[in-house]
Amino acid sequence: MGSGPGDAGPGSGRGPGPGGPSPGFGGTPAPGAAPVPAAWWRAWRRHPQVTIGLVVVLLYVLAALTAPWLAPYDPEDFTLSARLAPPAFLPGGQPEHLLGTDRVGRDLLTRMLYGARVSLLVGAAAVTVAGVVGSVLGAVGGYAGGLIDQVLSRAADLLMAFPYLLFTILMMGILGPGIGNLILALTFKAWVEFFRVARGQVLAEKAKPYVEAARAIGRSHAGILAREILPNILHALLVVATLRAGYMILMEASLSFLGIGVPPDVPAWGSMVAEGRDYLGTAWWVSTLPGLAVLVLVLAVNTLGDGLREMLDPRLRVERLEGGSR
Repeated sequence: MGSGPGDAGPGSGRGPGPGGPSPGFGGTPAPGAAPVPAAWWRAWRRHPQVTIGLVVVLLYVLAALTAPWLAPYDPEDFTLSARLAPPAFLPGGQPEHLLGTDRVGRDLLTRMLYGARVSLLVGAAAVTVAGVVGSVLGAVGGYAGGLIDQVLSRAADLLMAFPYLLFTILMMGILGPGIGNLILALTFKAWVEFFRVARGQVLAEKAKPYVEAARAIGRSHAGILAREILPNILHALLVVATLRAGYMILMEASLSFLGIGVPPDVPAWGSMVAEGRDYLGTAWWVSTLPGLAVLVLVLAVNTLGDGLREMLDPRLRVERLEGGSR
C-alpha cells in the first residue's frame, strides 16, 4: 500500500528507519527500545561533566540576574580611605568588603557580580546571532549547492583567513566601544563555524532516504530543511554553540582588557584585570579574582560543551556501545 502525503516514509525523521534520528535521542523509539526519557537519563548519568558544567553555569547566571539584590554597593560607589583593602578572609580585611576593594575603593564583589552580566550577555547574544545566521546560511548553501554554495563558502573561507582576535580588534576600532558594537564585531566572523558545521551536516543528510521520501510526497524545499533535516542536525549545532560561548566570553574579556570592549564606566572582568595589573605585588586580588571568575566560567562552559558532544554525537555513542560489547 503506497504512502499518502500525510504518511511518514522510511527514515522520515518522524519514525525509525534508515537515515532517521537515532532511537532514544529523537524521533520514535525502535520496538523494544527504552523510552526516550529513560535513554536520556542513562546518557546524563554516564556524563557527569554535563551536570557539573551546567550547575556552575546556572550559578553564574543566577548571580548575574540577581546582582542588583546580591551586590552590597553600587558598582560605581567608592571610598578612597578603603582603597586596595584586602578580602575579608585575609589579615586586615574588612567584613563589609568580602572580596576587597580596587584602586579607588570600589567594592570588588559588587563589580564582579555586575561584570558577570556583561560577560554572559555578550557571550549569549554573540552565539545566538552567529548561530542563527551561520546555521541558516550553511543549511541553504549545503541544500541548494551550485553558485549559492560556492559564493557562501568562499566568503567563509575569506573570513577564516583572518586571526579572530586581530579581526575583532579591527572591527572594534571601526565601530568604537560599546556592548552592541562588541556583539556585532564578535558575530561578524563567528557565524563561519556554524556555517561550516550546518553545511557539512546538510550535505550528509540530504542524500539520505528520508529526504528522498519527503521530496517524493511533494514536500517543499523549505519544509524539508525545517521539518526533516534541521531536527537531525540540531545536536551538532547545539554542541558548537556551547563550545563557542566560552570562546566569546574569553574574547569579550580580552577586548575589555585591551580597553576596546565595553565602555570604561561599565564593570567588566577584563577591564578589572587590566586595572589591577599594576598592583599584583601589593593587591593581587584586584586582578586575580576577576581572572579566576573568567577562568571558572569558561572551563564550565567548555566542560558542558564537551559533555554534550559526547552525549549527543551518534558516532561517539556507537563507539561506546561497541567498546562495551567487547
